[in-house]
Amino acid sequence: MMEYIGATGAQVTFNSVPIEEGIDFHFILGFAIDADASGNAQNGKFSAYWAESLTPESVAAIKARHTNVKVLASLSGWSLHDKVLRWYDPKDTHLWISNAFSSLRSLALTYHLDGIDIDYEVFPRNKNYTSFAYCVGELITLLKKHSVISVATIAPYHLTVEAYMELFKGYNNVIDYVNHQFYTDKVLTPQRYLEDFNIRVTQFDRNKLLPSYEVNGRGIQGDAFFGTLNLLQENGFEVGGIMIFSADASSSNNYYYERRSQAFLLNSTAT
Repeated sequence: MMEYIGATGAQVTFNSVPIEEGIDFHFILGFAIDADASGNAQNGKFSAYWAESLTPESVAAIKARHTNVKVLASLSGWSLHDKVLRWYDPKDTHLWISNAFSSLRSLALTYHLDGIDIDYEVFPRNKNYTSFAYCVGELITLLKKHSVISVATIAPYHLTVEAYMELFKGYNNVIDYVNHQFYTDKVLTPQRYLEDFNIRVTQFDRNKLLPSYEVNGRGIQGDAFFGTLNLLQENGFEVGGIMIFSADASSSNNYYYERRSQAFLLNSTAT
């Protein structure tokens, strides 16, 4: 189970989110950004910009209370305030990797992090993704090699698939899950979702690809999402996990989709 949290400015807390003990539950903090407060690029020096209520102490507490919980930091996201964030090609890739490694190691130690999620969403128009794939792939490799993290995920959407395919092709061995943002594809029925899923499994590893849902958002909504999960299973896909965006919005419905998703996963495991 993957759940983004803290990305919207709402003062959400871990304690409110229901967590089943039989589930590997990964909270993804949104976001760690290599930019200053004005959105100026910092060449790989990441800082935490998630909700202030998600403190290092609260991370330690939720992990102590639930040994099945891991916490990741998502890198970049779409924007910082009104500033759209973009991947830029570093003049010195090795310096970017070194800065990113050092700053993320510091964040990992401070916030008791288990991993990172890659969520750069805007790229140069020339569609040259070589520096992105190299820098991020080497960063993940280095963080894992030095046991700074144990989990790495990526979060492509339909406009960034090419960039993430290049990253995944070169570094799939250090990427654990693909949190494709299916809700941005705006498919509205289970059958269309299945068709979309079939496309994405040709681009990424079917065993690492997770179906996803946006609470009160885009794409398929309501209980039709769980009909989609059943349809995926009926068509030979083993649904081993689910990604939800986000806990910030779920407080309004008492975390209905988190409860249903975990029940689905537990039932799938039991059968």
